[in-house]
Amino acid sequence: MHSSGFLKVFAIIALISLLFDWYIHSGLKTLTADWPSNLWRNVVLWGYLIISVGVTALFLFGFGAFSTASGMRPFHEWMLSLFLTFFITKLVFIIVLSLGDLGRFFVGVFNLISGSGGGVGQSAFPGRRKFISEIAVLAAAVPFTSFFYAMLKGKYDYKLHKTTLYFDDLPDAFDGFTITQLSDIHSGSFDNTEAMQRGIDLAKAQKSDLFVFTGDLVNNAASEIEPYIDRFGQIKAPYGQFSILGNHDYGDYIHWDSLQEKAANLDKLKQHHKALGYRLLLDENVTIEKGGQSISLIGIQNWGRGFIQIGDLNKALQGVPPDAFKILLSHDPTHWEEQVRYNPTTIHLTLSGHTHGAQFGVEVPGFRWSPVKYRYVDWAGLANEKNRYLYVNRGFGFLAFSGRLGIWPEVTVIELKKKVVTL
Repeated sequence: MHSSGFLKVFAIIALISLLFDWYIHSGLKTLTADWPSNLWRNVVLWGYLIISVGVTALFLFGFGAFSTASGMRPFHEWMLSLFLTFFITKLVFIIVLSLGDLGRFFVGVFNLISGSGGGVGQSAFPGRRKFISEIAVLAAAVPFTSFFYAMLKGKYDYKLHKTTLYFDDLPDAFDGFTITQLSDIHSGSFDNTEAMQRGIDLAKAQKSDLFVFTGDLVNNAASEIEPYIDRFGQIKAPYGQFSILGNHDYGDYIHWDSLQEKAANLDKLKQHHKALGYRLLLDENVTIEKGGQSISLIGIQNWGRGFIQIGDLNKALQGVPPDAFKILLSHDPTHWEEQVRYNPTTIHLTLSGHTHGAQFGVEVPGFRWSPVKYRYVDWAGLANEKNRYLYVNRGFGFLAFSGRLGIWPEVTVIELKKKVVTL
């Protein structure tokens, strides 16, 4: 089964890309016009067209073979990623080149109006200057090389994010308690198992007291995690491994022949959580005990603004003492924004994921930006509302775009500390 609607959109985008090629080819002709070698001039001009048109053709072929019965596979993600890389590179080239052409246009108009144009038989509009094409090439090289780095290296460039949080009412026995969090594994997208193993090893090396996974184990089908069960099952913690479901885990984004088949897939995925050694929390809570004291770990099914909303926080809180120290696992950070931070029941810390930080952006000291900020207020790292904390993991895996640039895959470690009250 194919989606004709998607194919039409992709065909229109491909047509735009081909129009870009026509304009860029004219800019490359200017760049190479004075080259002494006809051979190298033809290599550049024809080589560009063959590669660029070839990538567009592969893109159309890849999504022509796309099936909603299985969803996106690594092949589709690579085709999409290559096309996006070339498309954005071409767009940057065109912006620079068109600015130069716009300047030529205004000069030509001025010459026509003022009568100061070229001599007899000469155009009032000046020719395109070579240095504009050179600047366009240099500018376009930035996204081209960056996106290839994102696809070849960035998506497996795991970063450790450590955060220490202080609480007045943390039980004394849990002072210094550590939690390792992974989120958004998206196992159906992996294309380099050994590179992915480095992220698992980084998580294991933290030797935290507790391990949690906050949803999206797969892209669509339960079978996607099966090649990696032994690997992710290596992550152990003294106080247990716990998990929840994310929006992709329910199989809502591909076609199923029946509701029974879809339900069977979800049941199979739940069994895989068990095989991984994870206790899957489905609108329920568990008590973590240490040194005669305890905290409550709560896990809900997916609840997100604009996404699946089946998680039941009230059900998950049943049996939790009102004065208990509470940690909530909830895949989508909009759940914290809408139901948790102002809830009459104090939930001290919520751990989420879901956004991936768009897998693209800038994070440097003092400045952070990603296009996902226009969709999510809290899209990465720590948020705090009157000592009710949210931590949004940037994701372990990747989806659709087979890469990460600036927003690297994350292993989170959170340390809980008892705040010392001074009089």
